[in-house]
Amino acid sequence: MFIARSREISVAAYVVEKVKIYTELVKLRLSFLVAFSSAFGFVLASNGSINWWVLSVLSLGGFLVSGASITLNQIFERELDKKMKRTQNRPLPTGRIRVQEAALFAAFLAVVGLGLLLVFTNILTTVLSLVSMILYSLVYTPMKRVGPLAVLVGAIPGALPPLLGWTAATGVITAEALIIFGIQFIWQFPHFWAIAWVADEDYKRAGFKLLPLGGKKDFNTALQIMTYTLFLIPLGLLPLKLGITGINSAIIATVCGVLFLSQTFKLMRNQDRKSALRIMFGSFLYLPVVQIAYLLDKI
Repeated sequence: MFIARSREISVAAYVVEKVKIYTELVKLRLSFLVAFSSAFGFVLASNGSINWWVLSVLSLGGFLVSGASITLNQIFERELDKKMKRTQNRPLPTGRIRVQEAALFAAFLAVVGLGLLLVFTNILTTVLSLVSMILYSLVYTPMKRVGPLAVLVGAIPGALPPLLGWTAATGVITAEALIIFGIQFIWQFPHFWAIAWVADEDYKRAGFKLLPLGGKKDFNTALQIMTYTLFLIPLGLLPLKLGITGINSAIIATVCGVLFLSQTFKLMRNQDRKSALRIMFGSFLYLPVVQIAYLLDKI
């Protein structure tokens, strides 16, 4: 009886540990953000007639493809992750999971995710999802050690989720779709660079070169961050101009853009980690708040 009970506990502990490992591999928060951004684009394009089944499958498919991309990223960077404090406790650097198992997990997520998108949305959405996965895993990942051009490349798959949602609802890429892609695309730059500023020491240990203009934490880099953040203000008004959303969300997007921009001036003045950290957290808040405002205005 005691032996049987011990085996049950061991099996339960093994399952819990595996779930924890897989959860870490897909980075739940980031993958949920991808799913949310995809759903955001889908709802905006649906014009009040939402197919909830397709929306659910799109969100799940987006989550799975994102999880596959992130897992592949960790497989390719497992040796580099050992050098950085922020990543050295991930499943692969610590040996809690074998590379072969992680690769099979990534393949499973990719096949199921892309399969769901192909069956329940359309070919355009599926192809764009595949392109996003390839750009993130096979292009952006190795380019991080080459130079800051990696940020531009990484911004493309990072901004594709709302576009995927739009194409899943309509089957075409329109000017409106490019606008919501553009907002998330431009947002990537202050977001990426703020993280690169905060994690600069860690990134240097791994040989990552993501800061612009020579990779220095100086006024010129802060100016770049400010410039791209500034672009978010007029971009945030374009959904109103094109009739995608209304005045209420335009006001919220403008206020959020101004508040976000104000944080960049502190970085230009102080050029310190604390100011960059504020921009990083500000970027985490800006995108979901603005997207939720657009959704509420649309609904």
